Amino acid sequence: MTKPQPEEYAPFYKRYIDLIGDLDVLETLQSNQTKSYNFFGSLPPEKADFAYAEGKWTIKEVLGHLIDNERIMSYRLLRFSRADHHPLAGFNENFFSSRSNYKTRTLASLADEFCLLRKANFYLYQNLSPEQLKRKGMASNAMVSVKALLYIIAGHELHHLKIIRERYL
Repeated sequence: MTKPQPEEYAPFYKRYIDLIGDLDVLETLQSNQTKSYNFFGSLPPEKADFAYAEGKWTIKEVLGHLIDNERIMSYRLLRFSRADHHPLAGFNENFFSSRSNYKTRTLASLADEFCLLRKANFYLYQNLSPEQLKRKGMASNAMVSVKALLYIIAGHELHHLKIIRERYL
């Protein structure tokens, strides 16, 4: 699968797509299911509630955000792959996080949820036809292709893992 072209996504998402580069996006999504699970499982329990600055999310909240984002982007992907052309609203990640219970859960529970969510979603991802990958829809007031959504999901995960490694550990 070739990298999506700039007209397939809003400029905001370029940073996520660029993180995938020429890697096989499906292979990245599949291998990161285990890599991310193992990464979060390897963190010391005392780091789970750590935030690197005032007003920043804890590691548990970052993982919760990854879960929320994967659900939302996968829903968009499902709708657009099925040629549903109804525009979809955006989502405010801070609003979602502030109304979640991620702080009260264990890091292990969240890692399990992320791993199982990715495993379930991967059945959808790997079975998209070439025609479905080309389909587009409107989300957050911007056009996005199904293929770009795969790259956005994968790149968004890599982005946050990098931030955790740089600022939380």
